[in-house]
Amino acid sequence: MAIRQMLRRSLSNVRRSTEVPKGHLAVYVGESDQKNRFVIPLSYLNHLSFQELLCQSEEEFGFHHPMGGLTIPCSEELFIEITSYLSR
Repeated sequence: MAIRQMLRRSLSNVRRSTEVPKGHLAVYVGESDQKNRFVIPLSYLNHLSFQELLCQSEEEFGFHHPMGGLTIPCSEELFIEITSYLSR
């Protein structure tokens, strides 16, 4: 559950910061029009399970991402499950 709290901290309903800490990447996750922003370590990009998410993103959006940043078209629950596994 700690990863869920860490990922949720990157969300701000009042004000979203455009700053991303060094060594991290902001991604938008969701299957509907409502997408949530998560800040993840760059090291996740090396993992096969995360690369599969990136392939899904490429297939759906190509290089045009509607949120202006990298958009991952999966459920928030799946994303949290994958990132929880990667954080171990």
